[in-house]
Order: sequence, then C-alpha cells, then structure tokens
Amino acid sequence: MRKSYITFLFLIFAVSSYGQKAGTIKDFDTNFAHTVYFWLENPDNQEECMAFENSLRKFLDNSAYAKTKFIGTPPRASRDVVDGSFTYSLIVTFESAEAQQKYQDEAPHKLFIEESSDLWTKVIVYDSTGI
Repeated sequence: MRKSYITFLFLIFAVSSYGQKAGTIKDFDTNFAHTVYFWLENPDNQEECMAFENSLRKFLDNSAYAKTKFIGTPPRASRDVVDGSFTYSLIVTFESAEAQQKYQDEAPHKLFIEESSDLWTKVIVYDSTGI
C-alpha cells in the first residue's frame, strides 16, 4: 500500500511539473500560418543581426494581427534533408487570410521592411492554411 501511495505521489508530481506552464503557453492558430525565411547579406555581422532582430521584434510587438510570433535561426543540420542555409525564420499565425492581409498592410510591417530590407539578400515566404 505504501509503495503504491509513493508511486502515485511521484506520478502526480512528474505530470504537474512537466510541460508548459500557464504563463508560457502560446496559442498557435491553425487557421493561417505565415512562414518566412530570411538570408541576410552579412550573416556573420553581429551589429547587422542585432539591427534585424530589434526591428523584427519591434514590428511583431506592435502588430495588431499577428498571433503566434516565432523567430528562429537554423539549428545544426542533423540530416541531409534539412536546409539550414537561411539566417532567420519567422512563423506568424493569424485567425484568417484576411487578418494576414491586414498585417501585410499595417504600418509596423511596412516600417520593418523599410528598416531591414537592405540587410537581406533573399526572402522566401510559405503561407498555409490548416486542414
């Protein structure tokens, strides 16, 4: 009986302490995902990278339409099918394609492009809707 009780307490502790906490959960809206890959002209230039990151964060913090806001960099490729040639990735979700279009036209997005477009040589966008 005591062993079962200890096992039960351990399981409750393990389950309650594992995973996301309420304050760290980010909603991922599956209605519309906007994935962008950026290749910076000088990816080893820390000053330019910081300028790009600051401009991107400022834009996302001020966007009225972006929900999930993920900024990433390529991990060390572990398989041949992984393309790690980009400098930054951005995944933003929206409640609809219409909201994504409003995001394209809003002032913070246009300011980001104005501030940062000289820093990149290539941008590829993949948009998708959930199934």
